Amino acid sequence: MNTIFTDLLLKWDKKSNLRPMPWKGEKDPYKIWLSEIILQQTRVEQGWSYYERFVSTYPNVQALANAKENQVFKLWEGLGYYNRCRNLLFTAKYIVNELNGIFPSNYDDLLNLKGVGPYTAAAIASFAYNLPYAVVDGNVFRVFARYYGIHTPTDTKEGLAAFNKIAAENLAVTKAGIYNQALMDFGATVCKPMSPLCANCVMQNTCAAFAQNKVGQLPIKLKVIQKKKRFFDYFLFMLDGKVWIQKREFGDIWAGLYQFYLVENDKLVIADDAYFKEVLKNQLMIGINEVTIMSKSKTYQQLLTHQLLTLRFITIELKTMPKAFEHGEWVNAKKMNKYAFPKTINTFLQDQNN
Repeated sequence: MNTIFTDLLLKWDKKSNLRPMPWKGEKDPYKIWLSEIILQQTRVEQGWSYYERFVSTYPNVQALANAKENQVFKLWEGLGYYNRCRNLLFTAKYIVNELNGIFPSNYDDLLNLKGVGPYTAAAIASFAYNLPYAVVDGNVFRVFARYYGIHTPTDTKEGLAAFNKIAAENLAVTKAGIYNQALMDFGATVCKPMSPLCANCVMQNTCAAFAQNKVGQLPIKLKVIQKKKRFFDYFLFMLDGKVWIQKREFGDIWAGLYQFYLVENDKLVIADDAYFKEVLKNQLMIGINEVTIMSKSKTYQQLLTHQLLTLRFITIELKTMPKAFEHGEWVNAKKMNKYAFPKTINTFLQDQNN
């Protein structure tokens, strides 16, 4: 253990760490697991209310395992990265059906749970059972890269090995849970990605990056991911107060969520009658004289981790039921709030109601 860094961190945690969170100090492995899954790819400020709703609705793993899938997805709605929700359900059922409802109490068994990686397993093991496993995530990379002046890229095999080694060396073995929480809080509130609070930082006198004026240059990431651009046109087909919806298949974004009839293009095409006529005739065998174009929305955008989506919504009133939709899923337009939709579709629906 590096006594200087670890001692300073624990002193800061005791005297100055005032970051409130509902799962802080929690010992129930179910609630810790729930909070960690929610916080994967999600800011604390956003995940907080979701965590409280989940705990209130499903207070234990048995309640979650017995829940209806669509209700769980509806509660998750807006958090994104829906594979996390699928893994949440799968793991809850696995714990109840295969482990007699008892949450694993050692690191290796936690790591075997679907959706639980080294970081989450270490978090549950240390917070629930105070086992000596160090958490390593983006906050930890940043703190250690700056404190020790590490220039090895964090997204390389060498970098990962180096940071894992340093994390283990600095771990307060007998206070693993307290230490891990303090380290994450310190990275989130003091050693922040942008505008870190170096002027009043307890690590200032021993921080390599501060001494070398390299705080803004660390950590280093080798790969720059190019975002893929996608263009979605959603057609809201209406008939007798009902709208046609479908569940998205697996293998792409938003799997398991609902959507309207989707036409994906490789660019933003001109939304005119010629385009609508082509879509209706070629894809659905509907003549444009058989429908009424009710409205065309503004352009919406949604930024995902590796994708930039541009979306539009075209509302079309049908005069009769087309063959293409005879076996589709028609729902009352006033009851669409019972279905789980992606964030931007919900934004559009809210705009329609305002």
